[in-house]
Amino acid sequence: MKTLAHLFERNLAWATAIKKEDPTFFSQLSNQQSPEYLWIGCSDSRVPANQIINLPPGEVFVHRNIANVVVHTDLNCLSVIQFAVDVLKVKHIIVCGHYGCGGIKASLENKDHGLIDNWLRHIKDVSRFNTEKLKGLSGDKKLDLLCELNVIEQVANVCNTTTVQSAWKNGSELSVHGWIYNIKNGILKDLDTCVTSNS
Repeated sequence: MKTLAHLFERNLAWATAIKKEDPTFFSQLSNQQSPEYLWIGCSDSRVPANQIINLPPGEVFVHRNIANVVVHTDLNCLSVIQFAVDVLKVKHIIVCGHYGCGGIKASLENKDHGLIDNWLRHIKDVSRFNTEKLKGLSGDKKLDLLCELNVIEQVANVCNTTTVQSAWKNGSELSVHGWIYNIKNGILKDLDTCVTSNS
């Protein structure tokens, strides 16, 4: 059995470089976790939350799944939201999709993908809800718009969770944002879907 020794070597080099720059970094990091942001993003390996927004470890609490979906029966995602809001007291929940998302693309294909088709059903619902907006589009234009519409739908789903509703009823300062990331140029786009406790 291979031990992936090269990854341990990379880890050691990374930790050593961090400690050389800031000898107290890991001791401070290990003392507490108090991020202001919860990032709900796609599992795509090209979309790492901390790097995209250039924040160090400890600054972003992260949940990732295929196509950044928030489903009211997904106890994993709901538990992350609850922990982030009620325990960590985050002030911002960011739902971030990305253009060219493989999960979104697969939802548009008329073929079987196996078990993942059950998950993609949620994205197919987003397509169904937005039939008029998607009508007449094809290729990348349709894919890109559906990536955006999916983020907007997931923002609504986050806002409707019992955790977020309860936080707003209790006067918490909590905003939910919808963003999309362009892998081709590394730039984030705000989809102007910010919902706050004041809305």
